Amino acid sequence: MHVPDGFINAPVSVAAGAVAVGAVAVSLRGARRELDERTAPLAGLVAAFIFAVQMLNFPVAAGTSGHLLGGALAAILVGPYTAVLCVSVVLLMQGLLFADGGLTALGVNITVMACVTTVVAYAIFRGLAKVLPAGRRSVTAAAFTAALVSVPAAAAAFTLIYAIGGTTDVSLGKVATAMIGVHVLIGIGEAAITALTVGAVIAVRPDLVHGARGLTAPLKLRVGGELVDAPAVTPAPAAVARSHRKLWAAGLVTSLVLAGFVSFYASTNPDGLEKVAHDKGFDKGEKEHDAADSPLADYGVKDITDTRLSGGLAGIIGVGVTVVAGSAVFWAVRRRRDGDTGPASTVTEDVAAASATLAKPAENA
Repeated sequence: MHVPDGFINAPVSVAAGAVAVGAVAVSLRGARRELDERTAPLAGLVAAFIFAVQMLNFPVAAGTSGHLLGGALAAILVGPYTAVLCVSVVLLMQGLLFADGGLTALGVNITVMACVTTVVAYAIFRGLAKVLPAGRRSVTAAAFTAALVSVPAAAAAFTLIYAIGGTTDVSLGKVATAMIGVHVLIGIGEAAITALTVGAVIAVRPDLVHGARGLTAPLKLRVGGELVDAPAVTPAPAAVARSHRKLWAAGLVTSLVLAGFVSFYASTNPDGLEKVAHDKGFDKGEKEHDAADSPLADYGVKDITDTRLSGGLAGIIGVGVTVVAGSAVFWAVRRRRDGDTGPASTVTEDVAAASATLAKPAENA
């Protein structure tokens, strides 16, 4: 659902950019409360994993494909504020390096794919978590439902933005019906990927899953005929560090394999937005991407003629760049939390940092 340049007019693109800057600023502050020495490295890995899985377009219907948006997955794994940053990092890397998603439309893409999916998914997830019995199956079921709903919600958000600032005259009713309809089908794939990933991490390290905190019940001992909580056992720091490294390495290898090898077998059909835009005629306003001459444009390495090798190398480079960029962002947020002594850290500073990230796309709008 990467919105290209030219679909949305300049004033609405700038307004969406302002919304995205505000959301990133709020998320930078919120992420300080979510990230700690255990989860900060995981957040960078989550961004890289989302990048990798987004390369795996899967067929849905009528010559249409879909791919993971990632907001629900990131929110459940690392928290909603950190999730907005994760998906935003992915979108920035895709736009700048791979010419995927317009640079003037970066604010629209962050608003729709990072903010809407995360907010909708996490709200549904937390609501279900309160009413379902505590347990891993309930967390997985809530993750499935939240991810499923988040995708058509994002499609509806795009339709609303297009209704305000679309550059072509088309029937909005037909656009809304087509967009939401096809993205319900894509949402099923998103839900399956999200549930499987969350379930896999919970099975190994439930303590690292933001949405599963408190899932593990304390060990009970019978003392004098009564059940009491057993004393908490703190794992040795060396053992914890080894466990973190193993999980991080496994996640990184999985991401590299998905992006570098499995992506070759992804569906080549247009994704939901591309298909609807072509069928309804509002792709006529699309403009050439500002990074169309990038050496990695369209997820291929320039001057490498072997399609498999070119795409695989581009995927591996993308995972590497995303994990480095994401880890740097979350490490900086974590360090700032450790050094935050009070009111000196302000929303204004966060807005300034976020504005610098989106300055170029906003200027190009």
